[in-house]
Amino acid sequence: MHSQEWAVAGAPVRGYLWAADPARGAVLLSHGFGEYAGRYVERYHGLIPELVRSGLSVYAYDQRGHGASGGRKAVVDMAHLVADHLKAREALRSQPGPLFLLGHSMGGLISAASVARDPRGVAGVILSSPALLVGEHEPAWIKRLAPIIARIAPGLTTTDLSTGSLSRLSDEVAAYEADETMYHGKVPALTAASMLGLSGALWSDYPRWTVPTLVIHGTHDRITDHQGSVRFVDTIASADKTLVLEEGGFHELLNDEPREKFRELLVDWLRERAPLSGDRPTS
Repeated sequence: MHSQEWAVAGAPVRGYLWAADPARGAVLLSHGFGEYAGRYVERYHGLIPELVRSGLSVYAYDQRGHGASGGRKAVVDMAHLVADHLKAREALRSQPGPLFLLGHSMGGLISAASVARDPRGVAGVILSSPALLVGEHEPAWIKRLAPIIARIAPGLTTTDLSTGSLSRLSDEVAAYEADETMYHGKVPALTAASMLGLSGALWSDYPRWTVPTLVIHGTHDRITDHQGSVRFVDTIASADKTLVLEEGGFHELLNDEPREKFRELLVDWLRERAPLSGDRPTS
């Protein structure tokens, strides 16, 4: 499936549009750490093509330091990524139909921070294995030292994210490891420290969250903490909120054993909140 170019004014990122015709609405997709927007076309159980077939145009971009966008590879400040996301939303303000946000892992944290800062114009949010609770079990001295190290040596590598924690399906893990567009190294200090700082700072904002929200997470996720998703859904004030925990599920649920189930769940959730005139209500 081919995309069109899409420019995000003021953000140094490479943007893409997969257009639906007719379109019931649009989805702004934010990928996770180390990956890139186009991975959601063939991987993630063909999520982007399925969304387009369902009448949802998909807008996405490679985050700074990822994919075809510029910047030092994977060395990113979350504050810059949140600012880029807000600019992308501003660029989509005039598009017809409701706008939904879909963020995976680091992209889930960025999407959550974007909405916490400004929820206007967002019809709904889907967070997939979001990195909402970072460094929960790290000693206090490490948390204090992290931003200092990030300033002195932003590219210093820290945590190793095991590819075996992504999926229980060996072909999906092999595809990840063979993908040369991916970043395959350890998490740089600036990236890790800014994720730690942002994730902690947002908890005081979540009680004011009223946007319709769906969160999915696997209980055996070793890359992001599913307890963060539990706490988030418990904290937000939205009257329309759903948490789906997959018992035994790994980090990339749409690349894991229940991928058909979760792709259907996401698409149905969006269709219910952006109906076309010919849609039948689901029971």
